[in-house]
Amino acid sequence: MIERARAAGVVGAGGGGFPLHAKLRARDSGPRVDTVIANGAECEPLLRKDAELMVSHAAQIIEGLQLAMAAVGARQGIFGLKSKHTEAIAAILPLLAGTGIELHELGDFYPTGDEYVLVYETTGRLIPTAGLPLDVGCVVSNVESLYNLAVAVGGTPVTRKMVTVTGAVAQPFTGWVPLGVSLAWLVEQAGGATSDDIAYYVGGVMMGQLHRDASLPTTKTTSGVIVLPGDHHLVQRAETPPESKQRIGKSACDQCTHCTELCPRYLLGHELEPHKVMRGLLFSLEGKDVWNHWGTLCSECGLCTLLACPEDLFPREACQQAKSLLLPRGHGRYGPREEPAPIQPHPMYGSRRTPLKRLVQRLGLKPFDDPAPRRDAGPPPPRLVLPLKQHAGAPARARVTAGQTVEPGDCIADVDPGDLGAALHAPLGGLVETVDDRQIILAT
Repeated sequence: MIERARAAGVVGAGGGGFPLHAKLRARDSGPRVDTVIANGAECEPLLRKDAELMVSHAAQIIEGLQLAMAAVGARQGIFGLKSKHTEAIAAILPLLAGTGIELHELGDFYPTGDEYVLVYETTGRLIPTAGLPLDVGCVVSNVESLYNLAVAVGGTPVTRKMVTVTGAVAQPFTGWVPLGVSLAWLVEQAGGATSDDIAYYVGGVMMGQLHRDASLPTTKTTSGVIVLPGDHHLVQRAETPPESKQRIGKSACDQCTHCTELCPRYLLGHELEPHKVMRGLLFSLEGKDVWNHWGTLCSECGLCTLLACPEDLFPREACQQAKSLLLPRGHGRYGPREEPAPIQPHPMYGSRRTPLKRLVQRLGLKPFDDPAPRRDAGPPPPRLVLPLKQHAGAPARARVTAGQTVEPGDCIADVDPGDLGAALHAPLGGLVETVDDRQIILAT
């Protein structure tokens, strides 16, 4: 089963892209795993792809969860999804009898889908500082990854992606699309943009990336595309130059601590305090390092920058810089300590969680908070661009050459034996136009 997952190129479909076969080998080393958690929380604002997938493919997701449990030797499975997804719950519940899987309904807050939060909410276990779910006997996998595992065991590789396309588009939708289609093609399938000047948030506005290039391709980790007008304040903030973000923070931060008080990792008991990293903007050299240690445990969820700060400063970006300065030098793995310390949730953990509705309103996304119903996309484009790195680990190496004809599902790239990575398969049949060390272009 694990080999089939590897051969099919199954990776974390929620955005992380970690090869699933490597995660399922947890049984071979490390702590014993007793629980596998299906992550159906989908906490990014406006995205609907997991909710739609759980309604339409509940049986395959549950099959994938059972396969993952068997692979790691877990005695229990937990299906975590928000209680508001009543259609998904109705589809899943009748299928759980006798499976050893329990349904856990989650609140509608952000970031429910973060592994640290999800494990605590569903099991009561606290992942240690700089730890993994494995450290508390858990494996967490996105529901689309589990769906892909189920079909991989049946011999079908990953060649398509479930995405939500929403925002400033005429007809928001959620559906399957071939890997390699462009952002421009996705917007076309959504009836076109409703603004002349647009930008694309790929993967969500909180933890995704902002792009202006409409030719960028869909990959195995693309959970959705949110189209926003170019003058939307989220776009303007994201496009602020890094040096300006630092200069503004250095001059305007009043150390109110709101960024720390709402930080999900801080509320779980970890020594992450973004306001102290902001204080470090006033220092240089060793003095800056002292304060930067308080930011190295950041998950980059974005709450501090996009919600908590009353002055619209950039604590997340300060933490990102702190990590880039300290971690490569071997410092800050455990935050301000040399060794991990025992943790306990903050007494206000349950009271300071951020409701998704409040977040949507604060982000100025209420005008775009429309349904994105599931429907089939139109005919594929004449050309697919397939990056060789759509996963965590080493890039895949092309196994085809220019001028070669391929059939749907043919393996066109794979990592070298022993390397962490994932295989890549042709989404459609066609002619290989070009191959280089970055991508394969397929004419369909």
